[in-house]
Amino acid sequence: MIHYNRKLKNTARTLRKNMTDSERLLWSRIRRKQLKGLQFYRQKTVGDYIVDFYCPSAKIIIEVDGGQHFEESGRKKDKIRDAYLSNLGFEVLRFPNWEVNSNIDNVVEEIYCHLSPSESPSVPL
Repeated sequence: MIHYNRKLKNTARTLRKNMTDSERLLWSRIRRKQLKGLQFYRQKTVGDYIVDFYCPSAKIIIEVDGGQHFEESGRKKDKIRDAYLSNLGFEVLRFPNWEVNSNIDNVVEEIYCHLSPSESPSVPL
C-alpha cells in the first residue's frame, strides 16, 4: 500500500469536484475501466502529492498540465515531484491542456500504449 498524506484528503476531494475542462475530458475517456479493463482514480493522494489520474495496477500517473507548469518555477516543482513519484515506482505521463483538448484520441492512445507491456518480436528457431 502506498503511503499518503492524510492532510491532503479534503483538498483532493475539492479538486475532484472542481476538475478543469481538460481533466474532465480525459476522465470521460479513462474512467470505468475503459482502457484494458484497468481502474483509474482521479485527484488521488499519492505520497505527499495529489496526482490528476492514477492507475495502481499499471503503476502509472497521468498529469494534465496548465500554463503554470511551463513557467520556470513550475518546471522545477514538476521535476522534483516526478522524481519523488518515480522513486515510488510510478511512470509519470504529462500532457499539456491544449493537447488533451485538441487531440484527445492521440492522448488516450499514448496512455493505452503505456498500459501494455512491450512484446519482443518472436525469434525463429
